[in-house]
Amino acid sequence: MHKILYVEDNEDNIYMLRQRLQREGFEVSIARNGAEGIATARTERPDLIIMDLVLPEIDGWEATRQLKADPELGATPVIALSASVMSGDPDRAFKAGCDAFEFKPVDFPQLLGKIAKLLEP
Repeated sequence: MHKILYVEDNEDNIYMLRQRLQREGFEVSIARNGAEGIATARTERPDLIIMDLVLPEIDGWEATRQLKADPELGATPVIALSASVMSGDPDRAFKAGCDAFEFKPVDFPQLLGKIAKLLEP
């Protein structure tokens, strides 16, 4: 069973996505801000991180940069999520180290495809 860390501050989004991922067989941990996401990733060693970009304390861009700079976590795939329609967000996320990008509301089948591709051996 793959372990996913979902870093998100919106409770409705947490509830919806966690339930759907668990139904697909994933173990899901939650962090509610960027600082908590970094700490949780260091202790739980997830197989993949889903990172909201607009977060309190440390935003998703900076949290991803810190995770990718960590020698023990740098190879962990990160999928960025954003509700923003700013055209530069995907590029900014990739420059921060994200491996994939998904707009909110989440297209769940599309997200599952990205997860599967990033978790391929």
